[in-house]
Amino acid sequence: MLTLTALVKQFGTNRAVDGLSLSVGKGEVFGLLGPNGAGKSTTVHMAVGILEPTSGTVDVGGLGSPTRPAVRARIGVAPQTLSLYDLLSADENLRFFGQIYRMPAATLASRIDWALGFVGLLDRRKDRVETYSGGMKRRLNLAAAILHDPDLVLLDEPTVGVDPQSRNAIFDSLLALKRDGKTIVYTTHYMEEAERLCDRVAIVDHGKLLALDTVRGLTATHGGPPTLILRTAAGEERIETRDPLAELNRQAAARGAAMPAEFEVAMPTLEQVFLHLTGRSIRD
Repeated sequence: MLTLTALVKQFGTNRAVDGLSLSVGKGEVFGLLGPNGAGKSTTVHMAVGILEPTSGTVDVGGLGSPTRPAVRARIGVAPQTLSLYDLLSADENLRFFGQIYRMPAATLASRIDWALGFVGLLDRRKDRVETYSGGMKRRLNLAAAILHDPDLVLLDEPTVGVDPQSRNAIFDSLLALKRDGKTIVYTTHYMEEAERLCDRVAIVDHGKLLALDTVRGLTATHGGPPTLILRTAAGEERIETRDPLAELNRQAAARGAAMPAEFEVAMPTLEQVFLHLTGRSIRD
């Protein structure tokens, strides 16, 4: 549904995206992870046709470049910066965006009803957006992205600044879109979101693709061994081991009655993979 081939974007001396190639399958939830400044948003902007690549190509659904209006009409995007008008109601915002897509009036009216119901905002449809909470604005931002029934939906940090209830509502909405056959590209800093939602995850940094696989594949390849945690009165002892059960038996045999009664096996996480591949230095 989306193919990036040798994609490069240069801003003066800064190469924000550097030879990025990847493909996203139809009906897939595809995670795009990276530190601040990794090139995620620039990649999204090229994928939706807002930015022209310095070199390389973007293909949407085998139809070619998203700079073509007919191709772009198949794309929905919810940018990190809310694309909403605070002095308009939810109804008025969606009507405006639908008219940009030249949706027929009857179709637009029914799609507005559907989109607001889908994100749980029907009862606030006539209220100005300036009266909405952060979570409600994020949900309306999603409604605007899917109003025209796109095949490909790109979401750039869609849960920034929202409460747990709204975050879970957004998750439920995205999984419903997946069941409906939509393809979703999801950029986030929240590893647990990618673990919960994404079929595959690409980790990028400095505009380059570092790794691409399922979450399980990434943790197996880059996450390191499991950790056996023994809890004692003095604190925790952490032992990295490829075979936690064998190590637990060795510890029990060696310690006898002194063996701690409480233990845990911590499996590698996507966050460990992310830090291993991108480093631990702070990015601003």
